[in-house]
Amino acid sequence: MDKDVHHGFDTLAIHAGQEPDPATGAVVPPIYQVSTYKQDGIGGLRGGYEYSRSANPTRTALEVCLAEIEGGVRGLAFASGLAAEDTLLRALCRPGDHVIIPGDAYGGTYRLFAKVAEPWGLAFDPAPLGDVAAVRAAVRPETKIIWVETPTNPLLGVADIAALAGVARDAGALLVVDNTFASPYLQRPLALGADVVVHSTTKYIGGHSDVVGGALITSSAELGERLAFHQNSMGAVAGPFDAWLTLRGIKTLGVRMDRHCSNAAAVVKLLTRHEAVREVLYPGLPAHPGHETAAKQMKGFGGMVSFRMGSEEAAVRVCESTKLFTLGESLGGVESLIEHPGRMTHASAAGSPLEVPADLVRLSVGIEDADDLLRDLERALGAAAIV
Repeated sequence: MDKDVHHGFDTLAIHAGQEPDPATGAVVPPIYQVSTYKQDGIGGLRGGYEYSRSANPTRTALEVCLAEIEGGVRGLAFASGLAAEDTLLRALCRPGDHVIIPGDAYGGTYRLFAKVAEPWGLAFDPAPLGDVAAVRAAVRPETKIIWVETPTNPLLGVADIAALAGVARDAGALLVVDNTFASPYLQRPLALGADVVVHSTTKYIGGHSDVVGGALITSSAELGERLAFHQNSMGAVAGPFDAWLTLRGIKTLGVRMDRHCSNAAAVVKLLTRHEAVREVLYPGLPAHPGHETAAKQMKGFGGMVSFRMGSEEAAVRVCESTKLFTLGESLGGVESLIEHPGRMTHASAAGSPLEVPADLVRLSVGIEDADDLLRDLERALGAAAIV
């Protein structure tokens, strides 16, 4: 691609890091399923490749593309989102440091902090990230990172990235933003002042429920080098086939996200009118406390919807009554999923300050025909209303 030309998101998603193969002309980067590389003499590396933990051409293509679509200078691909998070913490923190996390963080992130990082010596505190003053009050002299999810998983809370970037700068800390729910198509945290973006590429970026992966992207070359050193040293890298699948998913990210958003809006309209639903959590609703912030920093409101049924029994019944919405964990795939966070994705937060409401249902709205999804939900809600 011509580096002197400004390209739109979809063009970058299809072409960045993915020039035709010089040997064959293949328009898709090959899967370099290889562990080691022939050297042209001692230290004579072809293209900088010597061992695939350190670098692999397929992974390089993915990492370049990730950096471009997030507006960063360095992208790094990992075996999972949690592998990316763990590498980030080990690279940027030391025992005795402190991190502020969302008051409703993803259960796996909470488990990483509570069960892995804290025993290592890293302190953390949850804070309501929608309240900038509360985040500022939670800062300590030893705070090294303010860790943001926006929207959050599963309560769909929204944080003002630019405002929190100011808090982080004042504290001499880094702002890390988990952009998994929004995707780079809907939200660009680096442009709003974030230092590092985290993704579970398993979700919207991969988009087809067929690959597990993670990513870190930064706009700082120096920070990128530190993260790359730990990526190689810790070794939880994306394999070449996983990188290839993720790249394939990125190509259609923009068009998929448009459909996810429009389908989610239709689902929200149904839920807000249904008598069995107690509350709908979605940043696109004007009554949502983070609506104005989301409208300011996001291109669209996303495909994730949560709602409360008033009782755990009713929530479980809805989850077990759908046909098109598949009962399953994860999110961001082309197919619609439904789950009970309290018993599934966020079970690790049970009994903690981050415990989610027992009557909560989370939807990952896919790209099926909207009318089919609405009929499926209406049928399940009707079944849940029967005592």
